Amino acid sequence: MFNSASPHFLLQAVLESFVDGILVLTDQQELHYANTTAKQLCLQLSDKAGTLPKVIWQACKALIDSRDLYPNQPIMLESEVESATVKLRIQVQWLQLDTVDRACILVRLQDQNQATQGLAIAEAQTWNLSPRETEVWLHRRASASRKQIAIALYITEDTVKKHLKNIQIKRQLYIDMQECQVHHSTSQFKVPCSV
Repeated sequence: MFNSASPHFLLQAVLESFVDGILVLTDQQELHYANTTAKQLCLQLSDKAGTLPKVIWQACKALIDSRDLYPNQPIMLESEVESATVKLRIQVQWLQLDTVDRACILVRLQDQNQATQGLAIAEAQTWNLSPRETEVWLHRRASASRKQIAIALYITEDTVKKHLKNIQIKRQLYIDMQECQVHHSTSQFKVPCSV
């Protein structure tokens, strides 16, 4: 759809840089654009390369069907799907492009496993977790049990329990410090925070 001579080259570069998968297709299932991430995620949901997975088209079909119910309202529909290899949030909405005669559907595919991992890493940095606590937290955020974490990290369940306890202490300390700073900034009496 886009090439380097096109005025849309910058848009393509932006879409390719997204962590999420981006698809643009018509209500007739004609694919106009798919970034690399979208192609990879679709491949994990479908047996054949280059085909639109049924679960994604079902979300698009629901959007198409909603057009009659809400003709003049902007709508975004969302669904989730989980396979053996990926857990996705699918978001669909209408998109009007000047270069295409008919309205298109913008499909956003968010890899929930990757999103959860990103959140866990941000939390680990915020709470100042040690490298080992960070490893434990990454597994815990991915819904792993203590036993599963112990097996994955080659440590005992008691060690996992100890790390989780330390993580909760650091998390609570961070929350307490935030609350103290908010209270401190709104109080007329300036008493230093000591949590």
